[in-house]
Amino acid sequence: MGIYLNPGNENFRRATVADIYVDKTMLISEMNRFIDKANNYVCVSRPRRFGKTITGNMLAAYYSKGCDSRALFSKYKIAGTEDFDNKLNQFNVIQIDVNSEYQNTNDKDNLVRILSEKIIDELKQEYKSVKIKDEYTLGEAILAIYAATQDTFILLIDEYDVLVREKVSKKLFDDYLSFLNGLFKSNTLRPAISLAYITGIFPVVRDKIQSRLNNFREYTFINSSNLTEYIGFTSSEVKKLCDIYQVDYEECKVWYDGYKQRDIEIYNPESVVKCLEDKQFEGYWSKTSSYQVISDRLSQNFQGTKDDVIKMLAGEKVDVNVTGFLNTLDAFVTKDDVFTYLIHLGYLAYDVDEKMCSIPNREVRQEWLNALASLDDYTITNQIINNSKQLLQKTLEEDAKAVEDALDVSHIHVTSNRSYNNEDALQSAIYLAYIYALNKYTVIREMTAGKGFADVVFIPRDTDDPVLIIELKRNKTAESALDQIKDKRYFESLELYKGKLLFVGINYDETSKKHSCVIEQFIKE
Repeated sequence: MGIYLNPGNENFRRATVADIYVDKTMLISEMNRFIDKANNYVCVSRPRRFGKTITGNMLAAYYSKGCDSRALFSKYKIAGTEDFDNKLNQFNVIQIDVNSEYQNTNDKDNLVRILSEKIIDELKQEYKSVKIKDEYTLGEAILAIYAATQDTFILLIDEYDVLVREKVSKKLFDDYLSFLNGLFKSNTLRPAISLAYITGIFPVVRDKIQSRLNNFREYTFINSSNLTEYIGFTSSEVKKLCDIYQVDYEECKVWYDGYKQRDIEIYNPESVVKCLEDKQFEGYWSKTSSYQVISDRLSQNFQGTKDDVIKMLAGEKVDVNVTGFLNTLDAFVTKDDVFTYLIHLGYLAYDVDEKMCSIPNREVRQEWLNALASLDDYTITNQIINNSKQLLQKTLEEDAKAVEDALDVSHIHVTSNRSYNNEDALQSAIYLAYIYALNKYTVIREMTAGKGFADVVFIPRDTDDPVLIIELKRNKTAESALDQIKDKRYFESLELYKGKLLFVGINYDETSKKHSCVIEQFIKE
């Protein structure tokens, strides 16, 4: 058992005995399908705190000859598969954490040489009968072993892209390119590689090292295909955990859900675990990251960025072209590049079917609000957001004039960033003006209710708070909006809510660009 060559299973064992562990071992079965086949180079990218390292340790524990992991895996799903025994601890594994090596090496310009020498030293100790010359690269050493023994290797590289993200010296970067090229672009070496599994935040970096890694099968945060359920926690897994730890699942969903692919809801696993342990809903991700990455990119102010950011704050999805971004930190050309970058980091969710992105959940929304507060271009947006808490209170106090004044500001701000002026814009203005209410309410647009569809309904997560039913009109009267709520009996579908409801009728006059509002209390028996 070595540090790099044929590591043990202790890292994975510790993960499994943590207070909370979710069984993702069926990913091993997916990887087993690639072993010793032509398409056996796999790159899986996802944001920080989404379990990349744990996954690498799991694969090492399963494949490595350096340990016996039968007992460790026996109680997990993978043990029930037909190929469990065939590949369990049957391979030479080389496991590399590039970030750890980079952070812990003082002579960073010579990082690749130092790392290669350490791994080759372990290979020499394991294969004393094979002549491995001192000047060999890692790829050459692996090839020499394969030629002499026919032994093959599984390569597990975590944080493969850290040297791209850290903007290292040209010497180190060039050395790293040569390292990757020697491992993954040699047709001679390929038979010696049973599987290559690399992870990073970004997919293959297209403008600098694509030629080194263009033979990798990619699973990304934009399209993770059949690996989606292994990217984070699924809704069924989170619901089960919430039942065990007696935590409100619906609230957990509001805070940490929002990433969806192939009809599978994905939750941030790090945040869910911390929430369950602390029994407290808050932004745990922000403690390990910084909203600065959002503000840095928004400050570039590419055409159309502000318009789309305001739309997303107002609860909408926006179109994004994810095909142009080169997956580097120095190649931002359009707002689509910025949004694609933020998707990979987890600050935006991507709908692969609709080709649209959005802000996924309350935890991430708070990071966006923090970022906008530091940007001069979003001063008015930030003012509307800051005033939203007071607006909610004024609405609950049935202060119609306060609602009118707030919507005058919000609607002009929203429509000034659009080329149209319709009911959709008014809904967005309401959503933005009441953004604080998302802390206490679930907002539903076009809710099926009574004899029709209520324009906007605020459903409280605390049943002590009143439901708000909002009906919108244009170029009519606020009273006519209120009458529609009552005539179509929108309140009848709210079977679980008794007591005080608030009906809010709003009219927008396109000529004066002014709003009128009436608020009426209704007691539901």
